[in-house]
Amino acid sequence: MPEILQNPSNFIQNEINDDLKNGRYSEGIHTRFPPEPNGYLHIGHAKSICLNFGLAQQYGGMCNLRFDDTNPVKEDVEYVDSIQADVKWLGFSWDKRMYYASDYFEKLYEFAVQLIKNGKAYVDDSNAEEIRAMRGTLTEAGKESPYRNRSVEENLALFEAMKQGEFADGEKVLRAKIDMASPNINMRDPVIYRIAHATHHRTGDAWCIYPMYDFAHPLSDAIEGITHSICTLEFEDHRPLYDWCLESLGFDVNTRPRQIEFARLNLTNTVTSKRKLRQLVEEGYVAGWDDPRMPTISGLRRRGYTPAALRNFCSEVGVAKANSLVDVAMLEHCIRDDLNNNADRIMAVLHPLKVVITNYPEGKKEYMLAENHPIKGGHRYMPFSRELYIEQEDFMEDAPKKFFRLKPEGEVRLKHGYIIKCEEVIKDAEGKVVELHCTYDPDSKTGGATANRKVKGTIHWVSAADALEAEVRLYDYLIETDEKGEVPADFLNAVNKNSLEVLQHVMVEPSAALTAEGTHYQFLRQGYYVVDKDSTPDHLVFNRVVGLKDSWAKVKKG
Repeated sequence: MPEILQNPSNFIQNEINDDLKNGRYSEGIHTRFPPEPNGYLHIGHAKSICLNFGLAQQYGGMCNLRFDDTNPVKEDVEYVDSIQADVKWLGFSWDKRMYYASDYFEKLYEFAVQLIKNGKAYVDDSNAEEIRAMRGTLTEAGKESPYRNRSVEENLALFEAMKQGEFADGEKVLRAKIDMASPNINMRDPVIYRIAHATHHRTGDAWCIYPMYDFAHPLSDAIEGITHSICTLEFEDHRPLYDWCLESLGFDVNTRPRQIEFARLNLTNTVTSKRKLRQLVEEGYVAGWDDPRMPTISGLRRRGYTPAALRNFCSEVGVAKANSLVDVAMLEHCIRDDLNNNADRIMAVLHPLKVVITNYPEGKKEYMLAENHPIKGGHRYMPFSRELYIEQEDFMEDAPKKFFRLKPEGEVRLKHGYIIKCEEVIKDAEGKVVELHCTYDPDSKTGGATANRKVKGTIHWVSAADALEAEVRLYDYLIETDEKGEVPADFLNAVNKNSLEVLQHVMVEPSAALTAEGTHYQFLRQGYYVVDKDSTPDHLVFNRVVGLKDSWAKVKKG
């Protein structure tokens, strides 16, 4: 008998506890994550993964990975592979319990035959438009199909003929025989099998009829011994059909699965519809499913998000009964918090401005000791030479009084290095500042006689002779939303045309050489960055994960 969870933190745990107290599911808790392999998983699926696998862990039970592959027209092995990779990357394991709804096609067919024999299903010759019209509305009952009262024998023969490929797509369907006057439209004789002469990615051309999701899902759950089918809120109205399928086929109420719904994850500035995400990919608004602007798990991974950050975000969001909109700043806070604790610090100059230290010996090079992380520790040596790069924005010719970075006749400290003073500003023919000539205080670095001399500004830098030239990709939100943070219906018109800015000729300190894809850094004073998969030994590419400013932390404190 599984133990009841102490101090449950959400209503699903409360319901599972109640089931156990009432003697249900004595064999243990068994959940499942059941994606359809018709696209890449997104941030909303991450919440479902964490919830389903998390519940199994909390109750000492099991969680299956099952692909609901009942629509061969939209499914592909590419999606199957990507889903497995995403679940593993998030840190969860299904052990050897990976299944497909297609594993049960023969059994599901037998279940459908049993319903026909029991007078609970019939073959309908009506087309999709006619069936839609017969279903009625929320205020008007539906109308019975003229084929509803076919005999059991005729229905069995027609259903077998459907299986044998004797009819064209859409020519006939199998419908459950429930109640055309039901206040729940999903119970008005729903279609449970349709004809599709399409090659399935696993079964090939063995079948030309396929079960509908609402039929295959509860029965696949029952076959696998699932105890709790955790679904998002849009399936709440489908629960009576879920239960009807199980009741009509004689599954014991004390052991059969029960469906529980929770609110799906909705994020500001984010589209989480597979159909819309597919449209963004196929119409070229992004560079693929793993584009770092995409809310897919693969996109977030390439952007530089970590499994720990996503798991923590899902935990922070919690499990609710009502839909709500979560500020994307909360997600950014979670990755910023994780990288603040784990990412090494280095210096990078995004918009370089050359500095020549005129009183520093030509040809000389020395190395400055710099810490890798303020908490984890570790050190590295940064080369220092006569010519440096600093950020363009760290110099201002006509600086206001409270500008504490470099200005004519002004002084700043170079991080981990010397104090320098701007002596001369060099401009090109158009009047643009292209170079600064400075002097340095040779006794001002750590251990020197003037090391403790106070100046108000400290800036980052890299040695010009030693810096690595890199490409940096700066990302903004892909979708521009309304004042409530919601995505408009015409979302393609809300695509942010400035969601990607590519910086060439970024100068990065040499300690970043030959770093592997997925390596994280905090660029001092800039933000958090990750090495992109497009990097080569000769060409470093970084994606900005998130900036340093944390608006969500202020919200939490407030």
